[in-house]
Amino acid sequence: MPGENLSRDEARERAELLSVDGYEVALDLRSALGEAGEGPRTFRSVTTVRFRSARPGAATFADLLAPSVTAVTLNGKALDPAVVFDGSRVALDELAAENVLVVDAQCAYSRTGEGMHRFVDPEDGEVYLYTQYEPADARRVFANFEQPDLKAPFRFEVTAPEGWTVWSNGAEEGTGDSGHGPADGTWRFAPTRPISTYITTVVAGPYHYETDTYRRAFPDGSELEIPLGALCRKGLARHFDADDVFLVTKQGLDFFHDTFDYPYPFGKYDQAFVPEYNLGAMENPGCVTFREEFIFRGKVTQASYERRANVILHEMAHMWFGDLVTMQWWDDLWLKESFADFMGSYSMVEATRFTEGWVTFANNRKAWAYRADQLPSTHPITADIRDLEDAKLNFDGITYAKGASVLKQLVAYVGKDAFMEGARRYFKRHAYGNTRLGDLLTVLEETSGRDLASWSRAWLETAGVNTLTPQVTYDAAGRITELAVVQEAAASHPELRPHRVAVGLYRRDGVGGELVRYARAETDVAGPRTVVAELAGSERPDLVLVNDDDLTYCKIRFDADSLDTLRAHLGELTDPLARALCWSALWNMTRDALMPARDFIALVLKFAGHESGIGVLQMLHAWTRSALTHYAAPEWREEGGRALAEGALHELRLAEPGSQHQLTWARFLAATASSAADFQLLQGLLDGTAKIDGLDVDQELRWAFLGPLASHGVVDEKAVEAELARDDTASGKRHQVRCLASRPSEAVKAQAWAAVVESDALSNALVEATIGGFVQPGQRELIAPYAPMYFAAIERVWAERSIQIGMDVVSGLFPGLQDDPATLDAADAWLESHADAAPALRRLVLEARDDLARGLRGQACDRAATV
Repeated sequence: MPGENLSRDEARERAELLSVDGYEVALDLRSALGEAGEGPRTFRSVTTVRFRSARPGAATFADLLAPSVTAVTLNGKALDPAVVFDGSRVALDELAAENVLVVDAQCAYSRTGEGMHRFVDPEDGEVYLYTQYEPADARRVFANFEQPDLKAPFRFEVTAPEGWTVWSNGAEEGTGDSGHGPADGTWRFAPTRPISTYITTVVAGPYHYETDTYRRAFPDGSELEIPLGALCRKGLARHFDADDVFLVTKQGLDFFHDTFDYPYPFGKYDQAFVPEYNLGAMENPGCVTFREEFIFRGKVTQASYERRANVILHEMAHMWFGDLVTMQWWDDLWLKESFADFMGSYSMVEATRFTEGWVTFANNRKAWAYRADQLPSTHPITADIRDLEDAKLNFDGITYAKGASVLKQLVAYVGKDAFMEGARRYFKRHAYGNTRLGDLLTVLEETSGRDLASWSRAWLETAGVNTLTPQVTYDAAGRITELAVVQEAAASHPELRPHRVAVGLYRRDGVGGELVRYARAETDVAGPRTVVAELAGSERPDLVLVNDDDLTYCKIRFDADSLDTLRAHLGELTDPLARALCWSALWNMTRDALMPARDFIALVLKFAGHESGIGVLQMLHAWTRSALTHYAAPEWREEGGRALAEGALHELRLAEPGSQHQLTWARFLAATASSAADFQLLQGLLDGTAKIDGLDVDQELRWAFLGPLASHGVVDEKAVEAELARDDTASGKRHQVRCLASRPSEAVKAQAWAAVVESDALSNALVEATIGGFVQPGQRELIAPYAPMYFAAIERVWAERSIQIGMDVVSGLFPGLQDDPATLDAADAWLESHADAAPALRRLVLEARDDLARGLRGQACDRAATV
């Protein structure tokens, strides 16, 4: 990635010099069809930028990543592209007070999901395009000033092949005949409001498109009408439940209008579900893009629909937090992502059918945050982002889930009304502008009357996660004499923070044996030890749950009696959120080498069959597989794997026919299958010789069953190709590539390695699928020779490939399955000898190395359990 970076200092200097009045961008995408010539397939991009300079005569640069530039003019003067364009920047000297820059370039279509991505549907040969820019890939499509604080209106016009439809941020102007497009083939779009470059977008192709309308009347008698659209590839149209997408969209728009008191500011609201997408979604105003996996080709559980609703609402929240008001630089990325993550869950619980969203948040999203906050790369929520490579890596569990958790606590601290009124003032005060942390704190201090400086220092400006543990003493009668909460912090990040927590006391009910709460107290925990005086005198509990109701962000531990209760009666805990919090705490104990992996697995086998929350159950399955793969002693893995497969089959046969629990256990059986009997059952379910009442083996489940058969060498390449013939689609192709790369053969692994590391022919989606097949927990010895090859290759891969592919390769192929001290030593040696490597590359290696070290500590803990 040479020459592609942009530093914070450069961006600050340019923002002080320039203000941008507007862009006119003309793209000719007709080259998307037909045969490509030599070199990269390109399209013509002509950009006109009108901007002002605070210092006439000064010099600056525009950003552009393109194979070639045809012409550059500045204020009517032609500049020599060979002189002013270096492959990533266009040098601009002798600026006037008012300037007009025109850049005529040949930009490249992408196969990595960055810039203008081009996808050919294997099912029907149709070509689909879409753009994805965050944090800084708009410069792959048109020349611009690529930083979030140089906002401007954009007007796009796109010339497209006949029969295509084109969408952008603004509404189309001058529509053609009955949806056949403009007569001259050029689609023209209304100018946007001032927005940042990274949220502009173009989507083009023969997409299937459905429409609806959102209407709202306001108390003053005014009305708002928002045209709604939803689109996907034609091959997915038969699976597209656009009605449910529109339902959640309307519920979200109602909620955010009620809550924010600021009308949606960007006109129409299209939602495009696009192929080979690297992210979950992107908040382009007026035209949000989503990964097409949110269109479900087979039966899925309610957790999948909840996840989609959460993402829809997360992106909608961005229309205000991020698009209307945007962070000045990526240091304050949290100003949009933390808020969107919080508001996505908050609005989903308040406005949709997914009322258990906070359980998912506690169990799933916060697990992401806890992991990220214990890595050596952890950072404050308000991060130090030196450049664009730093920014790319900071879309992490801290910026999203920890930030959202902290905001959830802030709502409890200042009050919901004060928090939401602060948001309303924030939008009105900074509409179409850029902000930093202090701008938000100012309005919240105004509305709450609280001084938030110390809160900000503790929660936003320091890193690390605290651990809260109860200490309880009793009198002779069994009543609590004192209950205290002990707060601890890691030595590397010793900050002890103020926590607003609830402490719940639970006991087994004498009638049904259920574990129910009988007392609760809220308190402010501060410092190393805080006494909860309100609970003194309470009857002896069976379980003390710190952070009941999940008010704060922390890891929780249990006193000895409570842990004994959970080992025996976790399944009897009736409250779903409390149960999810206990599962999360037990998993954190396993990761922290405080609970043997085999004990965690035993608890899952004992109680997961009674888990009513399908999202929690799916998370337990994921954690259990991770426990076996990374934290269990190697000599116990085979026994543990058999136990998991047997447990999965047992629960599958007990599950209600046709239920989502049955489907979830079926997928878990496929993921844990290890014996000849397991493989025989999976083969029978595929060929119809075996049957489980109520289990519909649809195409997606077929691939789930075929995967372990391929990776264990039970089926050969012909069987995989036959399955692709049944499902010759984009999804089928990804599954096929993953299955082929998973086969236990030296030749297969060499081919997969070469396809990813030595070649750039694969698209981003197929790189991901190949890596997923290459790395198999049951093939440690087979892929061991690639550990030294990994360390020899990664610096070259990072230098030559796009940052997205570089991230996929460096993280995905790290030899973490070679879980012995020698691999740890190899990682340390690479880090020591590559002190000057790109910081983002070092960060990825350092994180993977830390995961490996954590796994080795867990294995030692698990091994000690047998002594």
